[in-house]
Amino acid sequence: VQLVESGGGLVQAGGSLRLSCAASGFTFSGYTMSWVRQAPGKEREFVAHITGAGNTNYADYVKGRFTISRDNAKNTVYLQMNMLKPEDTAVYYCRVIIIGMYLGQGTQVTVSS
Repeated sequence: VQLVESGGGLVQAGGSLRLSCAASGFTFSGYTMSWVRQAPGKEREFVAHITGAGNTNYADYVKGRFTISRDNAKNTVYLQMNMLKPEDTAVYYCRVIIIGMYLGQGTQVTVSS
């Protein structure tokens, strides 16, 4: 299993970023894919997930601002992040649970005020 995130960066509050996670090594369309994040000094927290059929769920603190999507033909999951806030600053990880839990290397998102 390999997960490779990209798309992070530095953005001003109110701005947008689109994260991507390219997956390989498993039958992508059959698994729920999640985004989680970890800010400095804090525990890792759930952001959003999308099932293989496209059903989605979001944490309350990103609902209405973030959108998760997937392209099963490209084995890729996305996270569109709009109206970013400084408290969204974190390393964002793509996650899949296949017996064990797998995370990518993460991509840094920094939102300046």
